[in-house]
Amino acid sequence: MISEKILKFGSNILERLVYINYFLLLLLCIIFFIGLVLLYSAAGGSMEPWASKQLVRFIFSFLLFFIVSFISIRFWLGISYYIYFISLFLLISVNFIGNTGMGSQRWINFGIFNLQPSELIKFSIVLALAKYFHAEKDLNFWSSVKNFIIPILFILIPAYIVFLQPDLGSSIIIIIASFTILFVVGLSLWFFIVGGFLTIVIAPLAWIYFLYDYQKNRILTFLDPLRDPLGDGYHIIQSKIALGSGGIFGKGFLNGSQSHLNFLPEMQTDFIFTLLAEEFGIFGTLVLLILFMILIFYTMIIGLLCKSRFACFLVLGVSINIFYYVFINTAMVSGLIPVVGVPLPLVSYGGTSMMCVMFGMGLVSNAYINRNLSIPRYKDGLLGW
Repeated sequence: MISEKILKFGSNILERLVYINYFLLLLLCIIFFIGLVLLYSAAGGSMEPWASKQLVRFIFSFLLFFIVSFISIRFWLGISYYIYFISLFLLISVNFIGNTGMGSQRWINFGIFNLQPSELIKFSIVLALAKYFHAEKDLNFWSSVKNFIIPILFILIPAYIVFLQPDLGSSIIIIIASFTILFVVGLSLWFFIVGGFLTIVIAPLAWIYFLYDYQKNRILTFLDPLRDPLGDGYHIIQSKIALGSGGIFGKGFLNGSQSHLNFLPEMQTDFIFTLLAEEFGIFGTLVLLILFMILIFYTMIIGLLCKSRFACFLVLGVSINIFYYVFINTAMVSGLIPVVGVPLPLVSYGGTSMMCVMFGMGLVSNAYINRNLSIPRYKDGLLGW
């Protein structure tokens, strides 16, 4: 009896392996390989200390991708709120048991690894919103107070907690990515127009009472990097120098002067795109950006092909998050927006970011496998299911 169950389990795994979207997996592996090459270069032509650890993290994240892909999509629908509230609990726990790094308290030490809950909450919100709107018969936000208030609370509560850590970059991604999902679901454009107007009105109050001094300095430095070239403006000035010095085809692998002479700060994390531009030029940056564009649009197409509302909203939410990761990171290092701590997916050094991105892509793969599955809507109480 036990052997029969093992054989049946093995056959189910083999069947699901056939339906895995290997084009999606190939895109993820290529993007990761580019990041691994850049981490190797950032260490001066060595796998230590970053590339080797990143490779091990990717292997575990690779396995996570398959595990998430194989589990029934109904299971993910059923536990979506649990994942959200667990992520929210971890986010709150950071204030009490979190580790401090680079001036912020963002990580929880679990012994063998550090977890950054602000990365996990981004995809947890996607799960929660997808489940909520899957269960709603009427997607009109103004049909009831509940239809509007509950999704907003799903977003603003964790965004505010992340802002207090302080982690302005992650809180920005949470807000704009989540509200983009609401726009896709059906939130009126007038909400964003009115919201933008109110933001402009309350901006002076936010500047005085809510922003930390370092956040104010980042905005002032964005407007005029030369106001403090050896202090707050140093990062963006060196980043622009490295971006411009790469030219069309770059200085060559391992030949980046700004990076290897230690002028470029945090080149293994937030500013890794600048390292790519210096060594491989505009050509190299375009290759990576095109790969990301293909990944984002391809996942969106998968979402539109899904018959169930949950799978559709889930995939679109993941793709929107990836888009904002890429946009904010590349715009930041180019001087188009103020410097905020946002990693480049699968490229920047970091375990939690990679794990969460591969978890999200595992959900996309799961939705692709079950794209023809129709999941009925059930409601039971305030939050449904």
